[in-house]
Amino acid sequence: MNFFKRVLSTLTGLILFFVICFFGLIILGVVLGSGAEKTIQVKPNTVLDLTLDFPIQDYAGKVEFKEYTFLNEHRKDGLFNIIDAINYAAFDDKIKGISIDNNFVNAGVSQLKELRRALLKFKESGKFVLAYADVFTQKDYYLSSVADTIYMSPAGLMEFKGLYSERLYFKDFQEKTGLKMEVVRHGKYKSAVEPFLSNEMSENNREQISVYLNSLWSEIKKEISESRHVSVERLDIIADSLLARNPHLALESKLIDKIVYHDQYVDVMKAASGLTKSDDLKYIKIKDYAEYASTNVKNYSTKNKIAVIFAEGEIIYGEGDVGVVGQGAINKSLKKAREDDRVKAVVLRINSPGGSALASELIWREVALTKKVKPVVVSMGNMAASGGYYIACNADKIIAESTTITGSIGVFGVLPNVEQLARNMGINAEQVTTNQNAVTYSLFEPLNETQRQFIQEGVLDVYELFIDRVSAGRQLTKDQVEAIAQGRVWTGVDAVNHGLVDALGGLDVALNEAARAAKIEDYRIKEFPVFEKNLDKILEQFGIVKAKETILKEELGEENYKILKEIKSLSKKKGVQLLFPFSTEIK
Repeated sequence: MNFFKRVLSTLTGLILFFVICFFGLIILGVVLGSGAEKTIQVKPNTVLDLTLDFPIQDYAGKVEFKEYTFLNEHRKDGLFNIIDAINYAAFDDKIKGISIDNNFVNAGVSQLKELRRALLKFKESGKFVLAYADVFTQKDYYLSSVADTIYMSPAGLMEFKGLYSERLYFKDFQEKTGLKMEVVRHGKYKSAVEPFLSNEMSENNREQISVYLNSLWSEIKKEISESRHVSVERLDIIADSLLARNPHLALESKLIDKIVYHDQYVDVMKAASGLTKSDDLKYIKIKDYAEYASTNVKNYSTKNKIAVIFAEGEIIYGEGDVGVVGQGAINKSLKKAREDDRVKAVVLRINSPGGSALASELIWREVALTKKVKPVVVSMGNMAASGGYYIACNADKIIAESTTITGSIGVFGVLPNVEQLARNMGINAEQVTTNQNAVTYSLFEPLNETQRQFIQEGVLDVYELFIDRVSAGRQLTKDQVEAIAQGRVWTGVDAVNHGLVDALGGLDVALNEAARAAKIEDYRIKEFPVFEKNLDKILEQFGIVKAKETILKEELGEENYKILKEIKSLSKKKGVQLLFPFSTEIK
């Protein structure tokens, strides 16, 4: 009896606690929800503060809670929200100019390229673009180089030295610790698993990394050269000799225009805005202005829509989330766009290094179904490699940035193995089986030749399917695809030359191509996916709300919970039973 009393008292206390937490969250949500409805105002003579000190995603995401709508969130700080805001600011009389101030920007090269294009277009309005930094990282300077005038702190630093990539190798580490990775791969350039197989970088890998780093650096130099009127050859000399490492060297190298303190920079912006030094300068953060602009740029004069579906992040088998691509959310989005008569075309925006082969194939299938009904155009961001290219390859058109990393048509599998580590710790695993291959793989046993053969066969099957998909989608022979596959990565420029991509450009080019294919001129953009959330499941993950079964297991222990469950089950049985005589688990 004491056992059941303890169970009852524990459950009662927990239920009361969670009820209080639940209603507290609802009240908090209502307060936060009502606060989010405040109107953002832009006053005359305002400077748009383009400080991008937060991670830049192509799509900030739209999240909906069906049961708790006050928690719904549709952020407007994604890359293309920012670009829309810059475009809107060019025609907003209240905005006098843009300040790029102490950024430490957290974005990819292709994303920065899109932002530079938007800033160059903004400058055509005649409004100013100024930049200031205490410290210029290379990405910061690449973005800031578009400014009319670049200012730097007297005690500042500049990083302008070229690009590099560093890889860690774990072969000796595995042997010393006993923690090993069993690797099966196909593609001599498929280097993601190389660190587990060697202590040094292979020549194939060194070659491909060198090619794409130099391609990226060439593109960065070219654009800086055009903005700063410094030759590409001179920029290489500056980088090689670190001739911009401090403000005075940067000024001599013509990478900046003036050395001033931040208060002096503010005075410059006041003068450019038509204010005196004693006047207050008004700023608006880019996040706030993007929210403000989003309510003013909508075009309701046309019913035509182009769906932009964002596939951003690693590809997993599952629903997916903001920053994670799952076939669940992506395929729902494709289906909705396909079945909506107002949507005339689809642009699939991909920024992904790949991931699950199964999920990639399922997304490929949904793209194939969609393109039978309406045009599908792919826009590639920083990266659309491996699985990211798989889901792109059968689109009607593929548009990539010159700095996009794509290709990587190859396959690998990695299985962790702790056999040696377990042996070192005095642990031994024994298996009992009914059939020869019942043990597909065990962490505690080395991969035998039969198992390796089966896994290698699976990897090869996926690789050949990948080759088939690219061959059919890009109208290349299998031999042509094989020649550029083997896991090798390419920049957007090289991908166009090899037939993996149709043209270079950003999302705007992809939208224009989609509109042309759909034979429409005016359209609105409808963004996907919408991520549907279950608050109870989220709270359970953080231990705030737990299922009754989880609570009982934690309080009683696994074995006691099983006893309670069996007693409860027996108490519900009535009449004669034809039942297995004892409980067992088969794994």
